[in-house]
Amino acid sequence: MNFKTIFRSFRNKSMLKRILIIFGILIAYRFLAHIPVPLGDASNFKEAVQNFINSTDFGGFINLISGGGLTSFSIILVGLSPFITASIVTQLLTKAIPKMEELHNDGESGRRKINQWTRMATVPLAILQSIAYIFILYQQVIASNTTVAIEPTTIQWILSIVSMTAGSLILMWLGELITEQGIGNGISMVIFASIISAFPSTIANLGNSLFDTTAGSLSMFGWFELPVNPNVFYITLALGVGIVIVLYCLVKINEAQRIITINYAKRVHGNSSYGGIKSIMPIKLIAAGVVPVIFAVAFLSLPSFIGQIMQSADPGNQFAANLTSWFSAPSAQNFTALTPEWFIYPACYFILVVAFTYFYTSIIFNTKEIAENLQKQGGFIEGVRPGLATQKYFDTTMRRLNLFGSLALGLIAMLPFITDYIFIIISGAPIGLALSGTGLLIVVTVALESLRQLNSRALMITYDEYK
Repeated sequence: MNFKTIFRSFRNKSMLKRILIIFGILIAYRFLAHIPVPLGDASNFKEAVQNFINSTDFGGFINLISGGGLTSFSIILVGLSPFITASIVTQLLTKAIPKMEELHNDGESGRRKINQWTRMATVPLAILQSIAYIFILYQQVIASNTTVAIEPTTIQWILSIVSMTAGSLILMWLGELITEQGIGNGISMVIFASIISAFPSTIANLGNSLFDTTAGSLSMFGWFELPVNPNVFYITLALGVGIVIVLYCLVKINEAQRIITINYAKRVHGNSSYGGIKSIMPIKLIAAGVVPVIFAVAFLSLPSFIGQIMQSADPGNQFAANLTSWFSAPSAQNFTALTPEWFIYPACYFILVVAFTYFYTSIIFNTKEIAENLQKQGGFIEGVRPGLATQKYFDTTMRRLNLFGSLALGLIAMLPFITDYIFIIISGAPIGLALSGTGLLIVVTVALESLRQLNSRALMITYDEYK
C-alpha cells in the first residue's frame, strides 16, 4: 500500500470529487439514522427496542448494519437486511437455475439484469420486515407500557411501513452510489460506517469508567498515583493488547495469498512478435472477504426473528420460546452459565461461515471461465495443459485455500464466544464482545479492501507522473 501515491492523487480533481461524494453520502446516511418513524411518540418505543436488541441477535444485527437506526427507531430501522437476504436468494438461484447461471456468465449485461432482479426482490422483503418489526415492537410496548395509551391510526400504520421500506431502499441506493465511485463496495462501506459511528460513544463510556476514581486510583510502584480506576485500567490494557493481536492476525490472514505464475506463449505475426512473457495471478486465502460473515449472521438470525414474531402473536408458545433461545447469540444479558443450548448458536455460526465461504468463493472465482480466458489469450501454467486440466488445477487450488481460509474465518468469528466462555469459567460472567467481534472483522476487511481499491485508482491517476 503506497500512501504517498494515494495522497498525491488527492491533487486530482476527479479523485477528490469521488472522495467528497462518498463522505457526503455517508453523512447523509448518518442523518437518516436520526429521522424517527412517524408512529406516535418515538420515545415510547425506546424501551421495547432495547428489549428487542437484547433478546435476539437479529435485533443486534439490524442495529449494527443500520448504524443505530433500531435504537433511535429511525426510518432506516430495517437497514440493509432485505437487500442482503435478496442477494443470498438470488445467488442461490443463480447456481440452482441453469438459465440464470448462463445469464450471469453472459457478461456485464447479464449481471446487471440479475442485480435488477435483486433490487426488485428487496422491495417485498423490506415491506414484510417493516410490518414484522412494527408488529413486534408494538406488542412489546403494549406489554411494558401501561401508563401511555398508544393507538396508531390506519394512516399512521401505512405511513410507518412506507417510510421504513423507503429507508431500506434509500440505503441500498446510497450503497450503489458509493460503489459507482470505484472506491470500495458501497454496501460494505455503509455497514463499515455504521460500526464506526458507535466507536465515539464506546470510547466515551470507557473513558468515563477509566477516570472514575471514586473506588481509588492506580498506584505506580508507590512513587505516584495515576487518576484512573485500577480495575478498569487493567481490563482496558488487556483488551487493548488483545485487540492489537487480533488486528494483526486479521490483517495477515486477509492479505495472505497464493501466487500462480502464468506463462504466455510467444507468437509471431508478420514481422512482429508478441507474448513470451510471464505474469502472476494472486489468489487470496479468503477470496470471499467479509461477505460470508454478514450472510451467516443474517441467515442465522432469521429463526430467532421468526420466534419473536410467534411469541408476539402467542406469548405461551413454547416452541417459539425455544427457537428464540436457541438461535440468540450468547450475551451478557442471556448468557450466565455454560449450558448445552448456548453452544447451538456458535456451532451453527461456525458451520454457516465455512459454508458461505465455499459458496461465495465459487461465485466470484469461476474456475471454468478463468481457464477458458487463459486459453484464449495463450496463457498457461507451467506443467499444466490448457483447458480442462487448468480448470481442475484451479479447482484443487481453491479447495485447499478455501479449507484453510474458511476455517480461519470461522475461528476468527468464534473468538468472541470463546472469550465469553473463558470469562464464564474464570469470573462467572461473560465479557459480552460477540457483536463487537463481528464488527471488528467487518471493519478490518472493508478498510483493507477499500484502501486497496483506492490505491489502484490512485496509481491510475498518477501514472503519467512516472513517465
